[in-house]
Amino acid sequence: MDKNKLDFVLIEFPAKLKALDPQTKGLWGKMNVQQMIEHMIDSVKEANGKIPRTIVTAPERLQATKDFLMSEKEFKPNTKNVLMGEEPLPVRHVKISDAIAELESEIKDFEKHFASFPDARITNAFFGDLNYEEWVQLLHKHSMHHLKQFGGE
Repeated sequence: MDKNKLDFVLIEFPAKLKALDPQTKGLWGKMNVQQMIEHMIDSVKEANGKIPRTIVTAPERLQATKDFLMSEKEFKPNTKNVLMGEEPLPVRHVKISDAIAELESEIKDFEKHFASFPDARITNAFFGDLNYEEWVQLLHKHSMHHLKQFGGE
């Protein structure tokens, strides 16, 4: 387990989100800062088992996608997510601070889930059934991708 990546997801990522100017325009994509944060909430809810997924990746591609996940290669700008529509979802929270608070709560639930079920494997639509270490890797890679999108890395 890479403790630096875990600490980033648990501590640094929320702090960097709080420091972002909500009016910052993304370097790519259509989401605004709050939509990105709420997108990350959904990602963490997937990681903690609250949003169940089925695998959409072809079985013969699954090992290659997991190899990418566990590498240090970054998601490319404008990486398409087939689970998302062409337009970003409307924001759910009135205030960005409430969205960040929900994200922090979901990250804590992620930690609690795997503390209670250390051998759990939770399905990710693109990378398959992931254990705790693999989810930390994905959440770190995903959060870095979106911070770069808004110049907050």
